[in-house]
Amino acid sequence: MAIRRYRYADFVHAKDAERHIYEVEHIALRPNMLDLFSTPPYHPANMENVMTETTPFVRPDVALFLQFLNAAPGPKFWEVPAVEARAITSAMRDIADAPVGELAVIRDINIPGPAGAIPARVYDSRADRAPGPVMVFYHGGGFVIGSLYSYEPYCAEVARLLDLPVISIDYRLSPEHPFPAPAEDCEAATRWIASSPSELGLTVTGLITSGDSAGGNLTIVTSMALRDKPAAVPVLVQFPIYPVVTLDPDWPSMRAFSSGYLLTEEGMAYFSEGHAAVPGDYRSEPLNFPQEGMPPSLVTTASLDPLRDQGLAYVEKLKQAGVKVQHISADGNIHGHINIRQAIPSVQADVESYINALKIMLAEVSPAA
Repeated sequence: MAIRRYRYADFVHAKDAERHIYEVEHIALRPNMLDLFSTPPYHPANMENVMTETTPFVRPDVALFLQFLNAAPGPKFWEVPAVEARAITSAMRDIADAPVGELAVIRDINIPGPAGAIPARVYDSRADRAPGPVMVFYHGGGFVIGSLYSYEPYCAEVARLLDLPVISIDYRLSPEHPFPAPAEDCEAATRWIASSPSELGLTVTGLITSGDSAGGNLTIVTSMALRDKPAAVPVLVQFPIYPVVTLDPDWPSMRAFSSGYLLTEEGMAYFSEGHAAVPGDYRSEPLNFPQEGMPPSLVTTASLDPLRDQGLAYVEKLKQAGVKVQHISADGNIHGHINIRQAIPSVQADVESYINALKIMLAEVSPAA
């Protein structure tokens, strides 16, 4: 089968997709966050960022965080081996993300996988949960970094807001386990969860697949695998967050935001080398494969993200395939924002808007959800 490679020009009219605009006036940093205003060179006078034809809108709290991040001393994660890069990511959670907070259930389980047990973590706002849908979450980190620990605050918050169980998958990471190991683990784990095994302690009636960045890719390719060979229960909604959907780097947002906006050209090259994805495989380039028959989809992007345009292209691909899709843009925000809620307080409103939209989609496909 000939594979068509999609580029930004194929989806120019995607710019007319729904936009979620945030007007940020004054945002106070939380007391336990670094006092960026008083630490040189982070001066309020430098935070002004007015939208012009050449300057993108940057929220004030995002601008503060980027100044801190870009001036931080020490090696960047792409300059050190993967084990050290993962430690840097874990340390960032303690600085930049919100507390985990109270939750009725946070427990670890092991899921049978193609290469041994796959660790996972269950989050639930209720100790006694009736049969219903669950979210299966695949963390981001370029298939190389990221962990249950680094995404624990986000997963706990989603479990509270959505009032459904969230199961976070600790899939094998590259470069120790390169492509397609992460995708194989995520598919196997999701099928196991769908079967409501006694070890899970939940009766699952439907799935919400979700993840960010690399986890957004895993969301889509897992949903594709379950579309083509259904699991014990259906995928009700897929919810990829600023996903990776192609190996093609030729996008305007890549050129505009690949330096100074958290996800950099060097970081993406580091991930690409470590993961070693194979071109022409649906698991590395889902944008180039048919999306007909996919579940209703909620896709989010960030306006300052190098991956923004490929996310918009995926939204358009779904529309062309006749899939019900909603797109939300976090304007003035960056890649990776869902686990920077303390350093960027306005992200809380983003996350709440995503989950509110997800609730509406779930109610439409499953009134019992």
